[in-house]
Amino acid sequence: MASDFRQRFIRFAVESGVLLFGEFRTKGGRLSPYFFNAGLFNDGASLKRLTQFYAKAILAAHIEFDVLFGPAYKGIPLVAGLAIALAETGRNAGYSFNRKEAKDHGEGGAVIGARLKGRVLIVDDVVTAGTSVRESVNLIRASNAVPCGVAIALDRMERGTGGLSAVQEVEREYKIPVVSIATLDDLVGYLESDASLADNLAAVGRYRTQYGVAAHV
Repeated sequence: MASDFRQRFIRFAVESGVLLFGEFRTKGGRLSPYFFNAGLFNDGASLKRLTQFYAKAILAAHIEFDVLFGPAYKGIPLVAGLAIALAETGRNAGYSFNRKEAKDHGEGGAVIGARLKGRVLIVDDVVTAGTSVRESVNLIRASNAVPCGVAIALDRMERGTGGLSAVQEVEREYKIPVVSIATLDDLVGYLESDASLADNLAAVGRYRTQYGVAAHV
């Protein structure tokens, strides 16, 4: 199946110690039965595999884009690695990222790398409050380019302060798709595939009942 890479990604995240099960307090104060920290993909081999998964997800979604953009700081290694992974598939694209503070000397400006033009795909690890996406969209539009989507690693499919998830809020506000390598549905599928993980499956199910949102269509 074309979506098999999603299950492989979940397994890779677990084996890499990036996706953990237990009890973890979220920034919002919720007690989550799992924790995903993409920052722990922190060596060459794991970054290579991670960005290859990003490439698979983006190509499977058939998003039309001209340039890749990674918001500082987590998006910087992701967008560089993704550009390489896509080039290995025959899809060569420019990439750029921003500084937190603009320079007034040297090359100057807030953006480093390829010029933001045409359709720009934002690459980040997750969408939480949507702040990084908002800043990226504003920067892209200020460059007279068009944000065409966001690519992330995992969609928790979890409500924010209202009835929608952070991903759904981004899609509604900016009218752009958010593509994830995997979602909570894929995480549940992984847990269902191994009887020894039944306790974790039950905990995730309870958490989802309390805080989850329906899959987007």
